[in-house]
Amino acid sequence: MKLGVLTVPLYGRSVEEAFKYLSGLGVQAVEIGTGGFPGNTHLDPVQALSDPSRLENFKELLKKYNLSISALSCHGNPVHPNADIAEKDHTDFVNTCKLAERLGIDTVITFSGCPGDHQGAKHPNWVTCAWPPDFGEVLRYQWDEILVPYWKNAAKIAAGHGVTKIALEMHPGFCVYNPKSLLRLREAAGAAIGANFDPSHLIWQGIKPTEAIKALKGAIYHVHAKDTRVDMFNTAVNGVLETSGYDDLLQRSWLFRTVGFGTGEDEWRGIISTLRATGYDGTISIEHEDALMSVEEGLEKAIDFLKPILVYGAAAEMWWV
Repeated sequence: MKLGVLTVPLYGRSVEEAFKYLSGLGVQAVEIGTGGFPGNTHLDPVQALSDPSRLENFKELLKKYNLSISALSCHGNPVHPNADIAEKDHTDFVNTCKLAERLGIDTVITFSGCPGDHQGAKHPNWVTCAWPPDFGEVLRYQWDEILVPYWKNAAKIAAGHGVTKIALEMHPGFCVYNPKSLLRLREAAGAAIGANFDPSHLIWQGIKPTEAIKALKGAIYHVHAKDTRVDMFNTAVNGVLETSGYDDLLQRSWLFRTVGFGTGEDEWRGIISTLRATGYDGTISIEHEDALMSVEEGLEKAIDFLKPILVYGAAAEMWWV
């Protein structure tokens, strides 16, 4: 395994300053934003593709600071009912695949997206229950007419640029938000579809990360290290479906936290061990979204927390059996 960081929180620094800082902390890999919600401050695909010298300079910085790229991230909603938003996010995805080809990267991270509830909708409609029966009709439309056709085609586009792993982050608000929905899309659109496994989005839903990892064996293409703290008292009153702002720190049912500040070390040791047992040996990429810490403190605490519990080398032969 490698210890990695998503560089988006470090957009206040130049790419070289960010690489130098992370390398000095012992980070081995970086995840680079290339569009969509992560933005592209550190590497703009359009600029990099049109200016070979810019791309070469980027590669030289990676080499200088002894870093590799774990994945390119363009999280967006390419099936948004607003055609302009959908087109922009789709274009970001295509350009990211083109850039991945130039960099020799086979993994692109994004969201599944969420369509509206009919052809003339203006906003996405995330369905969370089976009744009234209207919701079943919405789901049929979203999956059969929009989502599956889009990702079948997107997988072909990706393959044309050497991207064999489309790592969808399971995120509430989008059609793929848990292992069941991820595996449903994978079965329909092909094995190019896999997961960017981010425990933080699963924990508050009541999903146990280690069991989700087992269910997704062979389909996990990238991993985010981000934690969630569930407030048992607020949850006891209002449940886990939370629409208040992330800055409502004391009233929310849950908050994103730096790893170790949501669930304990035992849980994270279990996550790392189960990933290894199911065949994942890639990067564990820290994503900082902790409202109680600065970027630097959150990243540094996460790095210090993960360094001792990652499994870096190959397993020994079982001489005892």
